[in-house]
Amino acid sequence: MVTTLAIDCGGGGIKASVLDAAGTMRARPLRVPTPYPLPPSLFVKTLLDLGARLPTADRLTVGMPGMIRHGVVVATPHYVTRSGPRSRVDPDLVAEWSGYDARTALSEAFGVPALVLNDAEVHGAGVVAGTGCELVLTLGTGLGSALFDGGVLAPHLELSHAPVRWNTTYDTYVGEPERRRLGDAFWSRRIRQVVDGLRPVFRWDRLYLGGGNSRLIRPEQVARMGDDVVIVPNTAGIVGGVRAWDLIGGRYDPTT
Repeated sequence: MVTTLAIDCGGGGIKASVLDAAGTMRARPLRVPTPYPLPPSLFVKTLLDLGARLPTADRLTVGMPGMIRHGVVVATPHYVTRSGPRSRVDPDLVAEWSGYDARTALSEAFGVPALVLNDAEVHGAGVVAGTGCELVLTLGTGLGSALFDGGVLAPHLELSHAPVRWNTTYDTYVGEPERRRLGDAFWSRRIRQVVDGLRPVFRWDRLYLGGGNSRLIRPEQVARMGDDVVIVPNTAGIVGGVRAWDLIGGRYDPTT
């Protein structure tokens, strides 16, 4: 039976577990705070240390924030900062992360085939039905997104960086700092407004709202969003680590 070490990397914390082929966790999930500043070398070491505390696995799936193409980091918004999300950007970290081949580095470090994707894409792999147009939005430090058509992952778009109003991106508009400032009731209303605004853009068959903050959306706002909107558990970010190999992993050569 093939086992998968799934690691969900966020702006505030990094979670991991080992799963069997059915997606059942074989060990209790572990979490550590995301260290800052975070150059690629410390990122790899942090994941290695976390993995060493779990049973050995045959392959590795890592979801991380930012634009990831074929396992290579194009840009990662949180990990280039000096002390965490929305702190000052370090130009040296920008240079280190830009073009960083995370898949190769992690595969060599762990000694197993690796799949490195945007964290919302891994989350989506764990929840999509595989039919129709399915959009996944993750609510946490910021906003993550992934789009699937018939179970096939579309090219990643950093929707979080698009402006939702003058000088304000979706990341800022619905991220954790705004939730704390507004309170759950007003923040939930804002989430519904975002859903209403995106509906004519995507014309989805189903929209999945996940991430750590999705459980905080008030029930009355969920009810107003419609039957095509589903709240999904944050554990999908880990469980999706198995299914990602079926939906996405075929694009990669598992021997490299």
